[in-house]
Amino acid sequence: MAIAKAERLMNLALCLLGTRRPLSKRELRGSIEAYLEAGSDDAFNRMFERDKDDLRELGLIIETVENLDGDTGYLARRDSNRLPPITLDAEEAAALGLAAKVWQQARLAGAASGALQKLRAAGMPEAEDAYEVHSALEPRIPVHEAAFEPLMLACRDRRPVTFDYRKGNAAKPEQRQVEPWTLECWRGHWYLAGWDRDRGAERVFRLSRITGRVRSRAGTFTTEVPDVVTVRETVESWAGETATRTALIRLRTGAGYPLRSRAVSVRELGNGWDELEIPYGHGLDAWLVEFGPDVVVQEPADLRADVVDRLRAVAKD
Repeated sequence: MAIAKAERLMNLALCLLGTRRPLSKRELRGSIEAYLEAGSDDAFNRMFERDKDDLRELGLIIETVENLDGDTGYLARRDSNRLPPITLDAEEAAALGLAAKVWQQARLAGAASGALQKLRAAGMPEAEDAYEVHSALEPRIPVHEAAFEPLMLACRDRRPVTFDYRKGNAAKPEQRQVEPWTLECWRGHWYLAGWDRDRGAERVFRLSRITGRVRSRAGTFTTEVPDVVTVRETVESWAGETATRTALIRLRTGAGYPLRSRAVSVRELGNGWDELEIPYGHGLDAWLVEFGPDVVVQEPADLRADVVDRLRAVAKD
C-alpha cells in the first residue's frame, strides 16, 4: 500500500510539473490510473486532497488557479520548484563526507553514497579524507538488530507498530503496541522512544530485546511527538545516563574498565576484588548484568535485587 501511494504521488507531481496550464480535477483524474480506479467522486476527491497536501508537505509548491469559467485548476511551476545552486566550501564538503562514513547499515550507506555522488556531480569540491589516509580510527554507528530498519521507517513515516519485547527481568516476551518517535544510540546500543498505547505512557525499548518481526499498524498517532531534545533526554534517563544517586559495587580486579571510568571512587579490597562507587540511574541494573560474575552489587538493596532478578531470568533461558 505504501508503494502504491508513493507511485500515485509521483504521478501527480509529474502531471503538475509537466503542464503549461492549470489542470482541473477532472483532467487529473483521467490522467492518473489510481484516480480512475477510485470507486466514487467522493473517494477521488478525498484521495486527491490528501495527495495534494502530502506533496505540499514534501515541499512542492502547487498553485491553485481559477479560470474565467469558474473552474479550479492546479499546476506546479518549474521555476517555483527549482532548488538554488548548491555551493559548499572545502570544510563543509569534508563534514558531509565524514557524516556519510558514519553509517554502516546497508540501506543508509547506499542513500548516503548516492547523495554524495549527486553533490559531487553538481560541483561539490573533493575533500581530502583524513580519516581514511592518516588515521586508523573511523567513526561508526553499528546496527546489528533486525528491528532497526523497520523502526527507522516507522519513525520517519509516523506509523504505529507492534512487536514482541522481552524485558530484562522477564522470562518471556510480551506484545507491545507503540507509536515510535525516534531511535537513539547510547553506549553502543540502540533504543526506541515512543508512546506505549497499552500503558498509556512514554516508554523506551532496547532494540536487542525485540524478538520477531516489527509489524506496521494502520492509523495515525494518538499523541503529539515531543521535541527531539526532550526525547533524547528521556532515552538517556531510561538507559542510565541521568544519575540521581550512587551505588556501591565489588568489581573483579582487571575487569570492568567501562565501570571504572565512571567510578566516583575506587578502593582495593584484596583477594582480586575492588570496591567502586558509581553513579546510579535508571538502567544501571541492565548494564551491570552484562559484566556477569565480575560484578557484585553491595548497595542499594533495590539495585541488588534487580540485578539478581535479571540474572535469574537469563539463567532460565
